[in-house]
Amino acid sequence: MAAEKAKRNGRIKQMIEIYRTTKVHDRNLPWVLLLVFIAPIVVAVLLAWLLPGGWFGWVIWPLSGILVGLLLAMIVLGRRAEKQAYLQIEGRPGAVGAVVQGALRRSWRGSEVPIAMNKSQDAVYRVVGRGGVVLISEGSRSRTARMAADEERKVKRALRNVEVVHLYVGPDGDGIPLPKLSKALLKLKPKLNRNEVSAVYNRLSSLQAAPIGIPKGMDPNRVRAQRPR
Repeated sequence: MAAEKAKRNGRIKQMIEIYRTTKVHDRNLPWVLLLVFIAPIVVAVLLAWLLPGGWFGWVIWPLSGILVGLLLAMIVLGRRAEKQAYLQIEGRPGAVGAVVQGALRRSWRGSEVPIAMNKSQDAVYRVVGRGGVVLISEGSRSRTARMAADEERKVKRALRNVEVVHLYVGPDGDGIPLPKLSKALLKLKPKLNRNEVSAVYNRLSSLQAAPIGIPKGMDPNRVRAQRPR
């Protein structure tokens, strides 16, 4: 019981800390959370009034509205906290690595360490998931284009039948904003099943040379957005 209480208190403290940190950069956060919390309660009260159920309905519906409101508020807080965290590091070397480590779903596998990087700290990352093998370029598009092409040739030499998708995160042209990188990956059409994802990832990992160091000044473990547990 004591352990469960301590764990619960830890979660509450974590939520409060996430709220305080996010509010500094997101001034609309209090009003957004208030809206998503109140809206389900209002709907629940209306349902209790319109539907038959007597006193039981007046207890169940508002209680359900409160629980739904709390859940929605936690989800919205987590997403806005993650967005603000990535906005703070956008444009810095290693930012894509932070997303790869902290925001990818279980259906994707990758490393926060780039597979290629030049002296200007432009980098190419590789992730494997249902959408296939994806090479994510970070930095200058012109400087990363050749690195990404070289990495694609390496992948195709090892796995001839696997499609390689290129994504670019950076200031040039139609680059993907850092907070939208995870969504861009999830939008890719499925090309591999779960077993194929593991096989492809393990095959490429076994061919990977010595790991490249993370650019100085960027520690994905520290900039990763915290999520409510």
